[in-house]
Amino acid sequence: MLQQAIDFRDESSALYGLMKPLSADAFATRTQFKNWTFNDIIGHLHMWNRAADLSLTDEKAFQEFIGQVFQAVAGGGLRQFEARWLDGLSGPKLLQQWHEFAVEMSERFGAADPNARVKWAGPDMSVRSSITARLMETWAHGLAIYDALGVVREDDDRIRNIAILGVNTFGWTFKNRKLDVPSSIPYVRLTAPSGDVWEWNDYSETNRITGNATGFCQVVTQTRNLADTDLQVDGEVARQWMSIAQCFAGPPEQPPAPGTRFTQ
Repeated sequence: MLQQAIDFRDESSALYGLMKPLSADAFATRTQFKNWTFNDIIGHLHMWNRAADLSLTDEKAFQEFIGQVFQAVAGGGLRQFEARWLDGLSGPKLLQQWHEFAVEMSERFGAADPNARVKWAGPDMSVRSSITARLMETWAHGLAIYDALGVVREDDDRIRNIAILGVNTFGWTFKNRKLDVPSSIPYVRLTAPSGDVWEWNDYSETNRITGNATGFCQVVTQTRNLADTDLQVDGEVARQWMSIAQCFAGPPEQPPAPGTRFTQ
């Protein structure tokens, strides 16, 4: 089974385990992420998991769905579209359906050719990249729920997938903002949750990012400001990258301001 599919399943199950004891009322709790509620976050993850699954299993249905999404975005109503799609599904029932489907789709992605191409809202991507993106979204959005519940998440080495995504989107971060891509890619050296050391790019003492892998993943997913992590950033290019890093698709987003995203 494709490892990234296993990692997606395990990350989804960890978030499910955190939320399963919650009452229905707790799902109305607002988070530090754009004031979204728990319902908003799980509903968003559920709809886009469904979309990713359609891209694997039914390309025609996916194209119809994404056409509706584009219409909603053009009208400024993506959040309203998600609410209509959920059709009142919320609370523990939403949580259960989201988790059950996440486990089901992980099996389909796990059995698929990892190099096969699937459609998406932007460029086509590989099956491996698609399920990695779902892992990243689950991990990133899930942090807002951990934070609101006052729980410090204990990460697993499966976040290596997110770190790789962060490193690989160095160029995208600049292109997405219509900026020239620097020719000197920073050296990245991170300490994994297990204590292993992960390294990317050519060694440099003057253009580098070092520190905790969780902090790096938080910065590239824009769930923490760089100032709220232990990352050591040396060099102009490295500092510029970490100030605007964005490993997810879509228009440029700004990282949260210092001190605005934290474990409550």
